[in-house]
Amino acid sequence: MSVGTRLGTRPRGRPAATPASRPPAAPVYVSGAASVAVRPALESPRRPARVLAAFPLALYLEVRSECEPHVVAVVTGEATRLPNAVVLGGHLGGVSAGDDAWVGDGGVEVGGVSIRVRRWWDPAPPLAPAGPERLAPALDVLGRVRAASPRQPGLASDGAPALLERGCLAGSLLESITAAERLIGLGPGLTPSGDDMLAGLLVALRHLGAAAGAPRAVWLADWLAAAVTYDARTRTTPISATLLHCAARGETSPEVTGVLRGVAGHQPLEPALRRLLGLGHTSGADLAWGVQIGLSAVLALREDQ
Repeated sequence: MSVGTRLGTRPRGRPAATPASRPPAAPVYVSGAASVAVRPALESPRRPARVLAAFPLALYLEVRSECEPHVVAVVTGEATRLPNAVVLGGHLGGVSAGDDAWVGDGGVEVGGVSIRVRRWWDPAPPLAPAGPERLAPALDVLGRVRAASPRQPGLASDGAPALLERGCLAGSLLESITAAERLIGLGPGLTPSGDDMLAGLLVALRHLGAAAGAPRAVWLADWLAAAVTYDARTRTTPISATLLHCAARGETSPEVTGVLRGVAGHQPLEPALRRLLGLGHTSGADLAWGVQIGLSAVLALREDQ
């Protein structure tokens, strides 16, 4: 054995061995549909992202951006179609929290799959007009659901929901914003109960207020939205902060939209409520609670006009 070989160096006159290398596998291209809420992020130049959480039916990607939505959900057709979602027909496997991803240039790339968005949907479809005679009967239905539904134990004991409801019914910015500040980030999980309640309230005030001709309710939604989103990134989880920004613009899931349509008398309410209550452990119930507060406020503020 030569000295060069013993020391790990190449003997003179012998060509260096070239290690066999494989080119990186080409991504698998699939088509998807996306919410117009994430259109600015998807149509921007390609930017790095990381996987925040990975589940069998959904991935959550945090884009390195100061703009909202800065979290993009990649979901299968069986998952909840969140307002910040890209939906694909197949399944994503082999992806874990912390993995790298890319968002932009018309799609999402993660786990060896490149999703090209071909269709868009509106997560904030406007409601057709609905007078108080249509809205009022839904209060009893929502009240019964609220009484029978599970909720985060610390939510009611905090006292903020009662203050929020009182402030919204009176159109009081002081009470409403004070309560909202206490609710942001309250509760465990990817979407804390306090955030879910605020999201339901914001979309109800905006959509039911516009449908019922209650501009004060929409005005209240504008002020609450500004307060809730001001520092949401530092107050709650990244996923929930993005969903609050979506709710501030009236963007929500089809389950919530179905309940709003039911409240306005445009489709049966109780089946829509059952679908909503199936979301998460308490998310559906907390969203419904927020919708109930919003409906009560719309009726009260419309009467005060």
